[in-house]
Amino acid sequence: MIIGVEIDGAGGDSAAWRGSEVDPRAVLTGELAVRAAQRAEAAGVDFVTFVDALEAPDDAPGQVSVRLDALGLAARVAPVTRRIGLLPTITVTHTEPFHVQASVATLDHISAGRGGWVADVSSSAEAAAVVGRRAPAPAAETWREARYVVDVSRRLWDSWENDAIIRDASTGRYIDRDKLHYVDFESPTFAVKGPSIVPRPPQGHPVTAIRVNSSEALEAAADAELVLLPASSAVPAQLRVLRGERAAVGEARRAEGSAPRAAARDERGTAAVAPRGERGASDVAPRGGATGDGLRSVTLTAGDGGRSVTVSTDAARRDDVAEPTDGVERHDASGRGGEDGRGEASARGGEDGRGEASGRGPGGAAGPLVVVSVGVDLRRGGVDGVVRAIEGWIEDGVDGVHLRPGSLELDLPVITDELLPALRERGLVGPVERAGSLRGRLGLRRVRNRYARSPR
Repeated sequence: MIIGVEIDGAGGDSAAWRGSEVDPRAVLTGELAVRAAQRAEAAGVDFVTFVDALEAPDDAPGQVSVRLDALGLAARVAPVTRRIGLLPTITVTHTEPFHVQASVATLDHISAGRGGWVADVSSSAEAAAVVGRRAPAPAAETWREARYVVDVSRRLWDSWENDAIIRDASTGRYIDRDKLHYVDFESPTFAVKGPSIVPRPPQGHPVTAIRVNSSEALEAAADAELVLLPASSAVPAQLRVLRGERAAVGEARRAEGSAPRAAARDERGTAAVAPRGERGASDVAPRGGATGDGLRSVTLTAGDGGRSVTVSTDAARRDDVAEPTDGVERHDASGRGGEDGRGEASARGGEDGRGEASGRGPGGAAGPLVVVSVGVDLRRGGVDGVVRAIEGWIEDGVDGVHLRPGSLELDLPVITDELLPALRERGLVGPVERAGSLRGRLGLRRVRNRYARSPR
């Protein structure tokens, strides 16, 4: 199963930075995030997410009222890690899609194929006023636009063919212009000509994630490869929606506001999963500060556990066929794309606790993978209850967990030193030493370039 960890300042608890074990300066220099990512990687965690939002954190006494840019923080972590996936949150409502995709592609390059992003939206008047480009829009409109941004990002990643860089000194050509392509994309709110200014990312398509916090986000999540879904009684219906059973849409929306299944989870011993606030799936805390305290959520990660996500809503993406690699594109000295030397074992996933990945990839009908994202405060109890809760979620049909520590300095060591070994003893997670791309690690096949062998 998949294991992820969230990095949010000093932790999900808004008071975590005040602990004697925390150096507040390390929060603002990025050193705390670096230590957390390295510790998580050493324990075999598959990916970390970085919290961010356009809105500034609340300027309240006793809280950290600043936040580091998630993309910049991921770029800081990338060179000092080797295996763990990096997914910063990027709001697409007021940002330029062309520059968003270029930033994500750059992250994938500097991390050697471990990059991704959590696409988010903003409907607040505060963010609209700060940016000044447009008036605030309702969630339905912003998420509709987000789907266009995800689509054009993938097209721009494909606008460079794998072997576009030729470095031909005899003719003075760095690129083969015939291997670069216009995308000519138009949406109701923006248009992009292309091609990108960044060569095709090592993974082809970095992993796209969406955090579901509304019915509109749930609909948009059909285009994602990694989906964070709040846990509630609506989870089974939402899973069916995301896995292609469209008849479940109405059921999911009716159940969306219902309370989390606290009683069922308590029976499995989740006292250690401290519920600092019982909220329904549609009651979502703001990002940063006191966000998400104790909120249980589910991450749907496309392509793992024998399932794959439909990442396309248009006919053009039907040509997205998996390439038989581990998801990482390498360039030799001449700049031409090639195999990375790891062979078929990494493409198939191997003995990683999730089964073989060779049949997974975008375009499948079974829908995305599911990882329960849960706020944990392990200072209040041991790991046994959390293990039982995770086993229960696996029985529900999810494919892993995304853990949100209340304190990175206090809870993350318990996660890495006690919880993960306990899960590994039960055969629920794979070995620590698993290299390769994030797509390969999650069991996602590499997507073939849609513009390859086509005229400019």
